[in-house]
Amino acid sequence: MMLSSELEDGIPLSEFFGSGGFSAALDTYARTHGGTDRRAVASMWSLYYFSMLTIPYIVARRADHVLPVVPAEMTIALAEDGLPRALGLAREGDWSEGGQSDLLSFVMPLVSQHLAEIVAQLKALGGIAPKLAWNNAAVYLDYAFNATERERPADGDAWASRALFSQSHLPDGSANPFLGCLRHDVEGEETVCRRKVCCLRYLLPGIPSCGELCALPAQRKQ
Repeated sequence: MMLSSELEDGIPLSEFFGSGGFSAALDTYARTHGGTDRRAVASMWSLYYFSMLTIPYIVARRADHVLPVVPAEMTIALAEDGLPRALGLAREGDWSEGGQSDLLSFVMPLVSQHLAEIVAQLKALGGIAPKLAWNNAAVYLDYAFNATERERPADGDAWASRALFSQSHLPDGSANPFLGCLRHDVEGEETVCRRKVCCLRYLLPGIPSCGELCALPAQRKQ
């Protein structure tokens, strides 16, 4: 993620989705890597997209900085195989001294200003269900928030982002699209994080399984 002014090969995100750029990117990925299932190709593409969007966003919010992520003001650049390579922002964003430190508050503007629109595009142009797209975004929000947690919660819960997946509504009263996307299963002496919806990567040749995180028991050992 960088400023759009420094992303020389970036194109406006709205143009990318609105003029066939996204479909062409999926075609390029499928041709390069041999993927034949359109949903699996679109899902893999979205994993790269969501990682480069949500991880910087959450890290910045941890530092009391709000990145401007309205799609109409952003650009995107692709790698040679069609996958997202970089996202460009119109400006550096603003400091936030509101004192909010919970993930539910962090994700509200991200959901309303960006993710809802992109999830709709992924369904319309990539054929993947919204519940799959939200789950793909959820794993990176979970990773970023847990990785930047400075203090263990007072109740001793080691899962810093648990509330994002257990609360039915966001703080503004809107439905929480991440409800149930991830869960923690206890197996013997080990606690394992698991997705609710499979990302379909097993349908792509040469792509390794996501291991114990997978929603499909049969794919966890592949």
